[in-house]
Amino acid sequence: MNSDERERQARQRFMILNLIRFSGVGIVMLGVASVAGKFLPELGPEFGTLLMLIGMVEFFFLPIIVKKGWRKKDSGQG
Repeated sequence: MNSDERERQARQRFMILNLIRFSGVGIVMLGVASVAGKFLPELGPEFGTLLMLIGMVEFFFLPIIVKKGWRKKDSGQG
């Protein structure tokens, strides 16, 4: 893999990690809106709390898991 390909791959991975984080923030915001009764109020605040937890896990832990998968693949183990 030459330097141009490595740079392209790094840019793609950077964008993917940021999209994961932004979607996590979006899910947290939907959870906050749900708890406040502005988004799907018929499902109750428990649904909003669940959305917030899912969004936090996606924001904090999913990028780490994806990065470990890429590292494993790059080292030839995956």
